[in-house]
Amino acid sequence: MPIRVFGRLLRVACLALATLAAQAADSGVAPPPVERFFAPMRLGRPVFSPDGRRLALLAPNPKGRMQLSVMTLEPPFAVKPLIHYDNGDVVNVRWVNNDRMIYTVADSQNALADRYVPTLFAIDADGSHELQLVASEFVRVRERSPVSNRLLDIDHRFLRTLRDGSDDILMLRPSFGAGGRDLLGTVPLRLNTRTRRAATTESGYPERSLHWLADERGVARLLATLHQGRRSVYRRTEGDSPWQLVQQGSAFQLSAVGDYAPFGIGPDGRAYVGALGGGAEGSMALYAVDPATGALPAEPLLSIAGFDFEGSLVFDFPKRRLLGVHYVSDAAGTAWLDPDMKALQARVDKLYPGRVNRLDLPECHCGRWMLLTSFSDRQPVVYHLLDRESLAQMTLGPVAPGIEARQMAEQDFVRIPARDGQSIPAYVTRPQGKGPWPAVVLVHGGPWVRGHRWGWEPEAQFLASRGYLVVAPEFRGSTGYGQRWFEAGWKQWGLKMQDDIADATRWAAAQKLADPQRICIAGGSYGGYATLMGLVRDPALYRCGVAWAAVTDIQLMFDLRWSDFNEEWKAYGMPLLVGDPVKDAAQFEATSPLHQAARITRPLLLAHGGIDRRVPVEHGARLRDALRKTNDRVEWIGYADEGHGWAKPENRYDFYTRMERFLATHLKAEP
Repeated sequence: MPIRVFGRLLRVACLALATLAAQAADSGVAPPPVERFFAPMRLGRPVFSPDGRRLALLAPNPKGRMQLSVMTLEPPFAVKPLIHYDNGDVVNVRWVNNDRMIYTVADSQNALADRYVPTLFAIDADGSHELQLVASEFVRVRERSPVSNRLLDIDHRFLRTLRDGSDDILMLRPSFGAGGRDLLGTVPLRLNTRTRRAATTESGYPERSLHWLADERGVARLLATLHQGRRSVYRRTEGDSPWQLVQQGSAFQLSAVGDYAPFGIGPDGRAYVGALGGGAEGSMALYAVDPATGALPAEPLLSIAGFDFEGSLVFDFPKRRLLGVHYVSDAAGTAWLDPDMKALQARVDKLYPGRVNRLDLPECHCGRWMLLTSFSDRQPVVYHLLDRESLAQMTLGPVAPGIEARQMAEQDFVRIPARDGQSIPAYVTRPQGKGPWPAVVLVHGGPWVRGHRWGWEPEAQFLASRGYLVVAPEFRGSTGYGQRWFEAGWKQWGLKMQDDIADATRWAAAQKLADPQRICIAGGSYGGYATLMGLVRDPALYRCGVAWAAVTDIQLMFDLRWSDFNEEWKAYGMPLLVGDPVKDAAQFEATSPLHQAARITRPLLLAHGGIDRRVPVEHGARLRDALRKTNDRVEWIGYADEGHGWAKPENRYDFYTRMERFLATHLKAEP
């Protein structure tokens, strides 16, 4: 029987500190307003204390800033606000031990947020002994305890918490080249979160060590170096044993079965790594490395046909064993190795059919409660506490209040045939009603990322709520679908990568999902580049385009000195994945929208941030000026104080309102 009274009590408590209750549903006549899709998140992922007796919560205070609170998991389930900032948001929290936490603060509503590194703090679960650990350019707290040790420099990074009963965590101290631009290496520091005393834990390690994996005692077991485009992996069995080179190769590919990418160290002492698991697509599988020899076993722990492993490990720490693995294929799931957890998952899935239902337990694998993260393509994430025996429910709240699942659209994962016989992964979001519909081909940025996963997505659902079919292709070069699909996109900007997007568009029309006369292409960053090249190469296919933060000239990515691309990436990564600025100069010109501007004749909505460091505004401004000579149907939006994307909520609302108006003008009317 559900504990309805506890759920109501919790909602009252959360409303007092975070306004978590959903807004009233729409009448069904008008679609939800733009603000409901792109408002700031209203609830962060809750986190159990190691003993399972408390829950850390991130939710907005009355001023809309995300604050840290702690909820006790025994009656009366009190929620105590601990800390908030007038000019920042608590964006992440971890437990150091049962009584102390660390958390990061960033100004997620600041247009300059992409310039600032989140700042690290520590605090006790009762709100005492608050201490800033890392310096910051934009936020500093009043010291509440006499700690003389100075703050760590702003460029230090968090590595992991420990499980040794101390107040210590592991950080990474960086070293930089001349001018402080290029990262040369890092070394672990053991930092006390009460005293700020820090000491290096390593010596005699290889140069250019960037990625470290340490066990729960803080002993580094694996590390990877990066230099001149080459990645080397080292391992050791004990803290005082020498580092042994186990493999060396390209930083951008796993060249053979046996090469691996370090992933994590478990309480059982095993290293868990990603390595090629065989198969035609060359997908990365999850392996447990033999702690004595460092060798990969013959069979992977988990492999998913057609997908690279992506996920996290679930351990029973007291028994020092692996319980299961959270993973992502087209959608998220969990492979439980423990039969009791497998049976429990089946019970929960029966209660919440048609959803992804992720179960998370405290480190102690004890206590009454587990965290349920539940969502679907139509339902944004909702967090619940579930009783492990009775499955009695205590709802914590949704991340997107005001979204009604009944008003949202269904999303499907498909594989679309490409013109060269390859298979293009894609996500298709169908609006309510009957097709064919006017369509938007939504191209993800990166491009060397995975663009989508099955679940509620604000952009796709916003467009579908306005009556548009949304086709989101994972073109070659996208990651997550095997090494071969990733490598197939190398040096293919504007070429085969663009073919995949066009092939997905034509497929949607052939399936009578998209109205072939009313299709728009849209995207940001690389997606903006692909939008522009779509209008260059396939003007008969796309009726209009929407591009934001778009690369407009490939050569500019090498030439602009004030972008955030470092010299290692420019010298070794970009020539391999994009092309060589000298050898491929002719290809760069043929596949750069700026040089092909006269061929862009369709209506275009073009937007850029004035302080974008990833793709500086010069990209957009040069194309805008060139297009004004040949195309009188170009609308320019400049957000002077925005970076690479829209951080300010008011700018997000403005941009998508303009996008809605632009699409209605060019797609809703019959051609």
